[in-house]
Amino acid sequence: MQIAGRVFVVTGAGNGMGRQVALGLLRRGATVAAVDLDEQGLAATAELAGGGARMSTHVVDVTDATAVAALPGEVRNVHNQIDGLVNIAGVIHRFAPFTDLSAAEADRVMAINFTGTVHMCRTFLPVLLERPEANLTNMSSLSALLPFASQTLYSASKGAVKQFSEGLYAELSDTNVHVVTVFPGNVATNLTGNSGVEMLDAGGRQAPSTTAEAAAARIVDGITKDRFRVLVGTDARVLDILSRISAKRTTRFVGKQIKSVL
Repeated sequence: MQIAGRVFVVTGAGNGMGRQVALGLLRRGATVAAVDLDEQGLAATAELAGGGARMSTHVVDVTDATAVAALPGEVRNVHNQIDGLVNIAGVIHRFAPFTDLSAAEADRVMAINFTGTVHMCRTFLPVLLERPEANLTNMSSLSALLPFASQTLYSASKGAVKQFSEGLYAELSDTNVHVVTVFPGNVATNLTGNSGVEMLDAGGRQAPSTTAEAAAARIVDGITKDRFRVLVGTDARVLDILSRISAKRTTRFVGKQIKSVL
């Protein structure tokens, strides 16, 4: 899909990969409506963008269906059109076995990661279908391809996003809307802090990670090339291959690594 001259709505744009995707789209000539619940984070993103009319900011909770329903009108009032939606907003839960997690923790991660994505897609798809060419990009996770012990409900929420997003790909394959699903591995962002949880103490061991800037560049490239799946990071690519060879052994191996630092 052509990026220059198009208008993209990007959720989670107040920090991390969402911020970098918004900035990356701007660098390629797009106009961006940056969406996040964090007003200060959005202000920082706008400052990094250097101001100007090609970025607007919108403080919206993606779990609030009413607020989401009002968003297309707000964006079109500013930018006249909407050509793409990039759903990146998401959280993890605390690192703990499923039996230790409360119902409230489970509900929160599913509401933001999955239901929030569904809200955005339900609201924006009719708008995107009106355009000559449009893009819908959803953020899943490596954990949707290979479940992570102590992040079982997060993995489930991202697995739901995968199935939903790739189902939309099938449904929309003969339309003007290109659907891209993103599967990042370990990306160097403040996801734990933004999710309100503590990071695991790895005891000095460093897991391979991808910078948010590099991850965003790969995502924007995926949008440009209308990729079906975008795997982000060497860890994502390697573990995806290993899980195809032996899902059981790879799941047990990763589980042991995580349990060793719990």
